[in-house]
Amino acid sequence: MKDNGTGAEQSLADQTFLVLKELAEAGKVGQGKVLVIGGSTSEVAGARIGTSGALEVAEQLLAGVRKAAEEFGFTPVYQCCEHLNRAIVMERAVLERYGLSEVSAVPIPGAGGSLGAAAYNSMDDPVLAESVQAHAGIDIGETLIGMHLRRVAVPFRPSLRYIGEARVNAAYTRPPLIGGERAVYAKKETSGSRLCD
Repeated sequence: MKDNGTGAEQSLADQTFLVLKELAEAGKVGQGKVLVIGGSTSEVAGARIGTSGALEVAEQLLAGVRKAAEEFGFTPVYQCCEHLNRAIVMERAVLERYGLSEVSAVPIPGAGGSLGAAAYNSMDDPVLAESVQAHAGIDIGETLIGMHLRRVAVPFRPSLRYIGEARVNAAYTRPPLIGGERAVYAKKETSGSRLCD
């Protein structure tokens, strides 16, 4: 494993937890928020994406995600690979809560990816959604999760830049800022003197 910002002495679960902990704290990703995880177990293991998927690696990543989700209260969802059009694995309750469109497939390591397959198999009532607009996300191995983030993504640089051998990118989102020079973005004690009526 690399040792430049990787935490090579830590387990994959611990590395995943640390990245998610930092992201959750920086982006205030907690109760009621959805966090999308994309990951290549091949990249984590030091191979090229899509060539050496491993359910054992996926299980370690999931352990770190579960620990962070329990601590911060966010809802994790998991991006499948391009063979399932990057559909999102989630519990049926999440799909229904957000009114998402269900698609029909069962992810397996060869079509959906090892992380998607392991996540699906770990859930009580798993489904695939066509897409989601998550509040934050991590991308383990450059799997391109951006299509599943809300519109204004704020890049986040965790202290660990690698999980295993896979480069990590992360982002949280914020609402778009609207208005012009007179717009106010934080509530103040007293209002301004100029009126808008």
